[in-house]
Amino acid sequence: MNNHITTIAFDADDTLWINEPYFQEAEKEFCVLLEDYLPQHSVSQELFTTEMQNLHLYGYGVKGFMLCMIETISRVSNNTASLELVNKTIQLGQELLQKPIELLAGVMETLESLKGKYRLVVATKGDLLDQERKLKNSGLQDYFHHIEIMSDKKEHEYKKLLKHLDCQPENFLMLGNSIKSDVLPVLEIGGFAAHIPYHVTWSHEQHDVNLEHQNFMELKSVDEILKHL
Repeated sequence: MNNHITTIAFDADDTLWINEPYFQEAEKEFCVLLEDYLPQHSVSQELFTTEMQNLHLYGYGVKGFMLCMIETISRVSNNTASLELVNKTIQLGQELLQKPIELLAGVMETLESLKGKYRLVVATKGDLLDQERKLKNSGLQDYFHHIEIMSDKKEHEYKKLLKHLDCQPENFLMLGNSIKSDVLPVLEIGGFAAHIPYHVTWSHEQHDVNLEHQNFMELKSVDEILKHL
């Protein structure tokens, strides 16, 4: 690992705390609500189609997910679904927004060990209000020098973040559970990236290609980074 790293950024959802299992749980409940119209696996496919069509409009997060569920209801029911069904779907989304924050193993110890030695940053996608709430409830806020809630994680967003931090790519390390969002764009701009796989990944974020790069590491858990710095 480059010993010139000065800034370490962490993805939030499924890197610092649990997130995707809650979404998948809500999606299963949603599919059950619509099984009078379509088999559950077909509802799931329809919902994913809606999400992909609307990603450029809504971005990432629970509110966009709620709107996509409602749109999917309208489409699969041919506009015949009851308001009660829509209300139950809104309730699913509201429950998602109120889930407790459960930190992943090793997160607190890792941040404790890195604090003071590196500038620590959160770089995450999602809904601003929701991610701010999660960070506040996580008890981790004081570890971080800067919080960046990004509309997406493409190269230009990372370049913008580095400019704001006045940090060169060769001094920057990103840790996250998504090869597509947390690793590839950072490597592309000359930074360092570590992938920490999480057992559940949203299909939009999945990346199956074997990655080899001098600035890339595959870790089993977040605290493994301590051995490489």
